[in-house]
Amino acid sequence: MSVTVTEEPAATLATEKNPLAAPLPKVEKPIETLWQRIKWESMIVLTVSPAIGLYGLLYVPLQTKTLWWSIFLYWFSIIGSTAGSHRLYSHRSFKASTPLQIFLLIGGTCGVQGSAYWWAREHRAHHRYTDSDLDPHSGKEGFWWTHAGWILFRRDIQAGPTDVSDLKRNKLVMFQHRYYFKLFPLLAYVMPAVVAGYFWGDWAGGICYAAMLRLTVVQHSIMSINSLAHTFGDAPFDDKHTPRNHFFTAIVTAGEGYHNFHHQFPVDYRNGIKWYQYDPTKWFIYLCSRLGLATQLQTFPQNEISKGELTMSLRKLKNKQERIKWPARPDNLPLVSWETFQKEAKNNSLILINGYIHDATEFERKHPGGRAIIRARVGKDATAAFGGGVYEHSNAAHNLLAMMRVAVLEGGVEHVKYVTPAERLRIIEHYKEEEDNQ
Repeated sequence: MSVTVTEEPAATLATEKNPLAAPLPKVEKPIETLWQRIKWESMIVLTVSPAIGLYGLLYVPLQTKTLWWSIFLYWFSIIGSTAGSHRLYSHRSFKASTPLQIFLLIGGTCGVQGSAYWWAREHRAHHRYTDSDLDPHSGKEGFWWTHAGWILFRRDIQAGPTDVSDLKRNKLVMFQHRYYFKLFPLLAYVMPAVVAGYFWGDWAGGICYAAMLRLTVVQHSIMSINSLAHTFGDAPFDDKHTPRNHFFTAIVTAGEGYHNFHHQFPVDYRNGIKWYQYDPTKWFIYLCSRLGLATQLQTFPQNEISKGELTMSLRKLKNKQERIKWPARPDNLPLVSWETFQKEAKNNSLILINGYIHDATEFERKHPGGRAIIRARVGKDATAAFGGGVYEHSNAAHNLLAMMRVAVLEGGVEHVKYVTPAERLRIIEHYKEEEDNQ
C-alpha cells in the first residue's frame, strides 16, 4: 500500500510571500508497515557508526594523537551544531561573518546532523508547535521517540510549516544543503581517517575513533537535548511545556542543556545566563564577537527573565501554600451577639480578640504563661492584652490564635482589616479572586 504525506496546495502568494499562511500538513494514508516507516539512511548512520566504534574500543589501540584529534573533532562538530545550526540559523540570535559561517557549516557537516537548512526548519517547527502533533519530536511522545525515534522512523504527519525564507536567501546554507550528501561522507568519515593515517600512521584509529566513535558520541549528545532535556531536570522559568534545564545535557552539548530557559527566550544567544553555568557555545559566540566575526548578539531583557523566575518561584510557593491549613475567613464564620458570646463562654474558654471569637479550650492547658492567663480573659475582649498590652506575642502566636476562630462578634470592632502575619504574603491568583467575587 503506497503512502504519501502531503500538504494541501496553496496559492503562490501564500507560500512565497507568507509561508506560514499555507495550510497545515495532512495525512492521505497512514503508514502501515514498520519497513515503510524506517528512514534507512538514518538507520545505517546510527547503527554502523557505533558498531565500528565499539569494534575499535575492543580491538584497536588508542594512540594519544588520535585521542586528541578525536576530541578536537568532537568540539568542532558540537559547536557547528550548537552555535551554527541552532543559535545562528534556527534562532538568528547573532549575525555571523562569512568566514565564521563557513567554519560552522563545516563543523555541522562533520557531525552528520543533517544540513543546517533541514536542522533549522525542523527546529523552528519544534519551537512553534512544542509538544503538539506538529512538533517533529514532541516531548509527549516519550523519551525514546524524542531521542532517536523521530530520526529513524517516519510519522503519519509532517512537522508543521515554518518560515525559512531567510535560509533560502543564504547562499552558504543552500550550498551546504544542496551538496550535503556529498559533503558529509568526506568531512565526517574520510577526513578524520586520512589525517590520522597520513600524519601519524593510525588509519585504523582514525576510522574507529576519530570518525565512528566520535561521531556516535556527537550524535547522541545532540539527540539528548530532545530526550533528556525534555524529560528530566527543573523548570525555573516556565512549566507549561516539557523543556527542562538539565546539567548533564549541558555538559555533553557545550551548554545546550539549559533548555527551559532556551524555550522561554529562544532568541537569546545564551543558554546559560548565570556566570557559573556551563555554556561554552555562549563563550564561543562572545569570543567571536570580540574578534569581529559575530555581531548583533541578541539578549532578552533581564527584567522579563527575572519575571519568569519569580513566576515559577511563586508557583512553587503557591503549591506549598495549598498544602497548609489556613484560618477561616470572616464570611465563613457565624455572626453572634454579645449575649450569645457570654452564654457560650460559660461552658467554653471563648475569648474576643480583634472582633473574632476564639475557642481556647484545648489550648489553655498548653499556654506557655499558664492556664490562669487564659481563664482570666474568658468571655472578655482581650485585644489590647494580646496585642502588646500585657505581652507582645510572636508571629507564630498570632497565626495559631487565628486557627481558633469560631465566630465573629456582631457589632464588634473591625475585623476584616486584621490579617495574620502568615497571610500577609499569601499568594492569591487574580482570576480565582475575581471568580470568587462574582
